[in-house]
Amino acid sequence: MSEQGLPGGERGNTALIVARPGQVRLEPRGPVTAGAGQVLVGPDLIGLCGTDLEIIGGAIDPAYVRYPVALGHEWTGIVAAGQALAGRRVVVEGIIGCGHCARCAAGETNLCETYDEIGFTRDGAAASQIAVPADLVHPLAASVRADDAVLTEPAAVVYRALARAGVTPGCRALVIGDGTIALLAVMLLGLWSPAEIAVLGRRFEQAGLAAAAGAGSFSVTDVPPGYDLVVEAAGATAAVETALAKVRRGGTVLLIGLPPHGQTVAMAGDDTVNNDLTILGSFSYTSAAWRSVVALLNSGRLRPSILITHRYPLAGWEQAIGALRGAEGPRGKVLLEVG
Repeated sequence: MSEQGLPGGERGNTALIVARPGQVRLEPRGPVTAGAGQVLVGPDLIGLCGTDLEIIGGAIDPAYVRYPVALGHEWTGIVAAGQALAGRRVVVEGIIGCGHCARCAAGETNLCETYDEIGFTRDGAAASQIAVPADLVHPLAASVRADDAVLTEPAAVVYRALARAGVTPGCRALVIGDGTIALLAVMLLGLWSPAEIAVLGRRFEQAGLAAAAGAGSFSVTDVPPGYDLVVEAAGATAAVETALAKVRRGGTVLLIGLPPHGQTVAMAGDDTVNNDLTILGSFSYTSAAWRSVVALLNSGRLRPSILITHRYPLAGWEQAIGALRGAEGPRGKVLLEVG
């Protein structure tokens, strides 16, 4: 359904809904109002990623998604008129912590005992309007473009993971994968001044994007082992096994990718012990990581928009999903524009 085909009373007031796995539609919605402690925002750019494909396909652990749900966990928008910050560009943390459990008190908002996240357990921002908790809204400097702001969420996921891994200047790093998360890992690794950043990808067409992000080398066949840090950002069990094979003794394997729920990885327990490996999984982002990324955007030190390769109007969501699944040529971030 296109926006032009909507009933006149709801013209332009739409949301991209996954009613249940395999069933996606653009549908009219009633007016959205901001309740107490909320801010009304008009999203204008939505990023799509592999996790959205998993929501559509039903491959996400059921504990982390509730259907029906509007897509849109990567986004930026403008605060609606009549409110504080009206007219300002903002980004909004998607994880809605309870604020009082032990994990929240420790700053581990990604591990809140009550999981709640925009675009997963509640409607996302692939819509004309969204009401969000005011304390999760982050205004951006006037110099920050929407194309950079829309990548805040995946950048925060990667930043939190790298900070937790204790990346050190002068290290040799390998990133496995060549999608947006992998490319952001390459870009953000540069903040720690590594001696080498190599990428082991799947499609040679991604080599240019990897180089633009800061990779010193790109391969789709193989790389020799011996890296201090290996970042698995492909979201595949085979990639996890490759990461374990490429790290040096005493090195760290950082798992950011999300393989389909229930798949297992073959791992030699004795080699893990004998090689003194550190294996870290990193789930989403914390509020602290989000603030760090906003600070990088506001200072101009992070400009990830070079990774955007495809953009479509909200009514063209089917083409956007198709591009995400397998567009020819370089494929970085796929965007939906809400007009």
